[in-house]
Amino acid sequence: MKYFPVLILLILSTSLSAQSDGKDLSTSYKFKEVIDKVSRYYVDPTDDEGLTETAIIALLEELDPHSTYIPADELQAAQTSINGSFVGVGIRFQIMKDTLNVVATIAGGPAEKLGVLPGDKIVVVDDENIAGVGLRNSDVREKLMGELGSKVKVEIQRRNADKNLVFNITRDKIPVFSVDSYYMVDDEIGYIKLNSFSRRSHEEVRMALGDLKNQGMKSLIFDLQGNGGGLLGAAHRLADEFLSNEKLIVYSEGRAQPRNNLRSEFKGLFEKGKLIVLTDEYSASASEILSGAIQDWDRGLVVGRRTFGKGLVQRPMGLSDGSEIRLTIARYYTPSGRFIQKPYDDVDAYRKDISQRYLNGEFVHSDSIKMPDSLKFKTLITNRTVFGGGGIMPDFFVPLDTIGNSDYYSDLLRGGFLNTFSYAYTDKNRKDLLKKYPNFKKFKAEFSCDEGFMNEFFGYVQNEDETLEKNEEEYAVSETAIKLRLKAYLARNLWNTNEFYQVYNATNEILNRAIEIIQNKEYE
Repeated sequence: MKYFPVLILLILSTSLSAQSDGKDLSTSYKFKEVIDKVSRYYVDPTDDEGLTETAIIALLEELDPHSTYIPADELQAAQTSINGSFVGVGIRFQIMKDTLNVVATIAGGPAEKLGVLPGDKIVVVDDENIAGVGLRNSDVREKLMGELGSKVKVEIQRRNADKNLVFNITRDKIPVFSVDSYYMVDDEIGYIKLNSFSRRSHEEVRMALGDLKNQGMKSLIFDLQGNGGGLLGAAHRLADEFLSNEKLIVYSEGRAQPRNNLRSEFKGLFEKGKLIVLTDEYSASASEILSGAIQDWDRGLVVGRRTFGKGLVQRPMGLSDGSEIRLTIARYYTPSGRFIQKPYDDVDAYRKDISQRYLNGEFVHSDSIKMPDSLKFKTLITNRTVFGGGGIMPDFFVPLDTIGNSDYYSDLLRGGFLNTFSYAYTDKNRKDLLKKYPNFKKFKAEFSCDEGFMNEFFGYVQNEDETLEKNEEEYAVSETAIKLRLKAYLARNLWNTNEFYQVYNATNEILNRAIEIIQNKEYE
C-alpha cells in the first residue's frame, strides 16, 4: 500500500503531461491545417514560407514589443553588433556618385595588410563591375562579407594611378568596436563613449580605463547617450568595474526563470573616483542596467535626460532553418527593486513614446515629467529618491539643445551633403592636409572652416542639388553647428571616430554639463 500514493502521482503526472502535449499538438496541428488549406485552395498561388514567417512575426508582436523574429538570411547582420565582429575585408566605406569609396581601413584588417588605402574606389568585385549600377549598402555587404578564410578579388581605382590595382583579399574576422571614443577632457577628467554592449565591450572599456588612468584620470564621464543596449552579461561586467564588495548589480525573474542575482565579483579598475553616466531618451536596456546600478548604489551621478524604459530580457533561440527568435523570458530590476519598463499595453503609443515626450515638453522642461508616488524608490546608501516604471531619471536634467537648428541645416543633413563633401574634400586634399596637420592635436587647434572652404562647400551643394539654395538667415543661425560638423567629419576621414567625437563634443550639452558638475564641485 505504501506505493499507492506514488502510483497515483505518476498517473496524474502522465495524465497532465498527455493533456499538455495534446493541447500543444492540437495547436500545432491547427496551424498546419490552416497553412495546408491556404496552400491547396486559395484563389492565387501562395508563398507558404512567407506566410509562416508572417504568422510568427504576428504571434511575437502579440506578446510584447521586444520579442522578435530574425530570418536566417538576416541573422548574421543582426548578430554583428552583439558579437563584436563580422567576417569581411576590413574597410569603412561610403557610396558616392554610385561608386564604392574606401573611407578608412580597419587597423590590422586584411585590406590594410594588402595596401588598400583611404580614398581608393572599388569598381570591380570578383570580375563583376559594381560602379554605376545602383549599388546599395546591402549589396556591398553581400559582396565583401563571406566565409572566414574565403577570398574576394577587387579592382581599385587610385588617384594618380595609371591603371586599376588588383587585390585578392582573404576574408577575416573584423572587430566591430563598441567604444567609439575615449580621451582626457582635461588633466584629471577622462571620457569614454560606448555605443553598444557587445561581447568585446568589457575588454575595450578596460583598455580605455587603463590608458586614461595612466594619463592621470581621477574622474570619469561614461557616455551612454544613444546606446540602445545589448548583452546583459556585458552590462554586468562593466558595472563590476565601478562597484565593489559583491554589490547586487541587477536581478531578473520570469515565469519560467527563477530569480537570478548578478553581483560585483572582482576588483574593478575604477571603483573609486568621481563617476558620471550620461544618458538620453535613446539609452536603453543594458544602458539602463548600468546607469541604474550606479545610481542605486550612489556610486555616481546620472546626467542628461530620462532613458528609454526597457526592462525586459530577451533570450536568442535558434530555429531549425537557421532563423532565430529573441523571446522575452524575464523582467529585470535595479538593485533597489526598480522595474524600469514603460507600459506597453498600447503598442502604438509605445512606439510613439519618444515623439510624445518631445510634444509634452519633456525634452526641455524636467517638470513636464510626471511620475506617481507609487514609482518612488530610495537609493541604497544615501536614501535619495529615484523612480522606476519608465526609464532611469537623471540626477541632473539637461534640456535638449535646439539652438542652431534651422530648416536649411536639416536639409543639408538629410541630403548627406556635409558627409559627402567632407569625404570628397579629404580625398582631394589628403596629402596637403596631413602635411599641414601632421597630428590631430594640431588639426583640432588650428584648422578652421574659413571663407574659401565654406564657399567650396556651398558650391558643392549647389552642384549636387540646384533646388537647395543657401538661406543666409538660416545659415546665420546654424553656422557654428554646420562648421563644427564639417570639421568633425574631416577629422574622422583623416584619423578615426575617436577624433570625430573630440571635435564634435564641443557642443554636446550633456557632456559639458557633466564637466561643469565635476569642475564646479557640484558633484559632492
